[in-house]
Amino acid sequence: MQDRYTRACGVPCAYCAAGREPATDSWPPERLAHLYLCRELSTRRIAELTGINRQRVTRVLHEAGVPVHPRGVGRFRPLRRRTDPPGLQQLITELYETAKLSSRQIAAVTGVSERTVRDRLHRYGIRVRNRGGWNREDRRVVSAEILHSLYEQLGLTAAEVGEVIGASRTAVLRSAHDFGVAVRTGGVVSLSGPNEIELVRALYDDDLIASVLFAHDIPQVPPGRPIWARFPEPIPLNAPLVKDLYWHCGVGLNHIELLTGQPAMTVRGFMRREGIPLRHPGGRTPFLRRWRQSVRQEPQDTARENG
Repeated sequence: MQDRYTRACGVPCAYCAAGREPATDSWPPERLAHLYLCRELSTRRIAELTGINRQRVTRVLHEAGVPVHPRGVGRFRPLRRRTDPPGLQQLITELYETAKLSSRQIAAVTGVSERTVRDRLHRYGIRVRNRGGWNREDRRVVSAEILHSLYEQLGLTAAEVGEVIGASRTAVLRSAHDFGVAVRTGGVVSLSGPNEIELVRALYDDDLIASVLFAHDIPQVPPGRPIWARFPEPIPLNAPLVKDLYWHCGVGLNHIELLTGQPAMTVRGFMRREGIPLRHPGGRTPFLRRWRQSVRQEPQDTARENG
């Protein structure tokens, strides 16, 4: 060890010659060099022992002429395969896209780590689904044919359609909005005004919403497909956009989902993290009240023009 320090610094190591560590609170450069070269401690470990910042330890060693190795040099690294085993790409593709397994489930089946599965999905060019319970792609989708037959022709309510096909009322209404089906706006209390709305088109036709989307450079994507197909890559959320849509335009969380592709619960979580308050629950949103008022006003204006 003494020869090793002598080759590095050109002087013998006094601490090795003494055969013991001196009981002192001082940490001269020579002692830091002794810990690094003779005792082979890392700069991080030396910082922990001495209470000196690791960057300062590195700087002192450099000034003392001690060659400091890059971080991680000499550390054990597991053997990595340069190529994937035969058939891995096809297997992961089938499990993820056809069987709709999650990356964690695929890891359990294939015996590789979940991180490796996610890495291979990106490497193979497979579009990754968003994670968690708000996954847009795994939602129940009610077909346009069923909506046309049961909801439009037979006049069943969304809850009744859900009972017939074994889906929730929310799934029925969400699918109707996705496919551009005019949704009846009745409720417990009958209100005057229009009783049907094609929500996506009504959102885009609203002047306030259109101006906000234009200001934030957000494209208008017409209905006709599920939300994950309308927005393969959801529009990134930011505080000004969400504030403008929610408070300035008066839309709801589900409306923001239809405009951006971000799940409504994702929007709620984003607002909570950004400190954006929610309106009091219950009742129609300001946008829906504004829409009903504008549609009621159109026949009156037409009658005055014709009168």
